[in-house]
Amino acid sequence: MEHWSLPDGFVPLFDGSTLDGWRQIPRIYGTVAPGGPTVDELFAEQGMQFPPHPELHPAVWAVEDGVIVGRQDAPGSGYGGYLISEGAYRDFELVISAKPDWPADTGVMLRRQRDSWEGIQLLLDHRPKGGMGGFFGNGLASFSSAPFTVDAAYDATGNPTDLVIHDDGVGPGTAIADRRRQLRYAATAEEFARTWRWGEWNDVRVRCVGELPVLTTWINDVLIAELDMATIDWPGYDPEAIRGLVGGGGHIALEVHDNDPTNGTERWGIGAACRWRNIAVREL
Repeated sequence: MEHWSLPDGFVPLFDGSTLDGWRQIPRIYGTVAPGGPTVDELFAEQGMQFPPHPELHPAVWAVEDGVIVGRQDAPGSGYGGYLISEGAYRDFELVISAKPDWPADTGVMLRRQRDSWEGIQLLLDHRPKGGMGGFFGNGLASFSSAPFTVDAAYDATGNPTDLVIHDDGVGPGTAIADRRRQLRYAATAEEFARTWRWGEWNDVRVRCVGELPVLTTWINDVLIAELDMATIDWPGYDPEAIRGLVGGGGHIALEVHDNDPTNGTERWGIGAACRWRNIAVREL
């Protein structure tokens, strides 16, 4: 494995050989927003049903060849999970390298609450119509801020060969326009496409500062997105309630997504994995 130099002022969160400092937890939902209905209740209203007893299937996390690997438990089962840090952080900068399969709907949770599902997700939705480098509010009114959506190019045999920009619905009044306008800064799709390395390691840096934080993302040293959570305009988003929930900080978590009935294996492919390395944090 290539040598990695720890950036000045950063503390490593992964020792390269064990999962010390992390614990595995299942993907279990809570309320959509503070004081709101539960996600499961909304899913039931829509006739959507997830695999039963997710608490028994927290995804499979292992260290292989010096990197953290996350997979569904069991492959193709549709169950998801998280690898959550024992340490908690409020204002910080995080560096991490990711190498996701296609499709693998993954991400990095910021200020993830220890005993409930709320937190801010840095999106690495490496799947059809996925957002990359933006943010999503788990349990925070499901706010979504994404500068663009992606898909894959496929060869004649149906194998994915490269990442392409999906750009479905970029006009006024469409969902992606609503997500893009939440951002204080949004890179163009072309800027992202030029910097993303298909099938290789991609270096991610994210900064989180403030009670209702300003969140900034770089991928391979290219500024991708910046979001001020004090200015979010999203149905059901109550900034004061959310400040009370995540304003004091939380944990960092890596994600293996579950498969919902709508997206199925387009969200997480059978046998897919995401790989992580070079993880370090600097408190601000």
